[in-house]
Amino acid sequence: MRNLKRILLGVFILLLVLVILAFVLENQQSVSLLFMGFSGPQLPVSVVAVLALLIGMIIGPVLGWFLGRSSRAARKRLV
Repeated sequence: MRNLKRILLGVFILLLVLVILAFVLENQQSVSLLFMGFSGPQLPVSVVAVLALLIGMIIGPVLGWFLGRSSRAARKRLV
């Protein structure tokens, strides 16, 4: 049973890597983003998408932690 879980995990990771590789290879067109008047460097679409994903994965938990912390402090003041 333990080996089956390892094999399934290995297959899942391999499939995930293959999907990411296919995404990167299919999205090689260069784009330049314009945000609030600032123009970014020309990067492939896949790099922009992966960077947006990683930034969101960092900002989301930080905001959740910050908002949770402030609501706990507000509850402590009420008690």
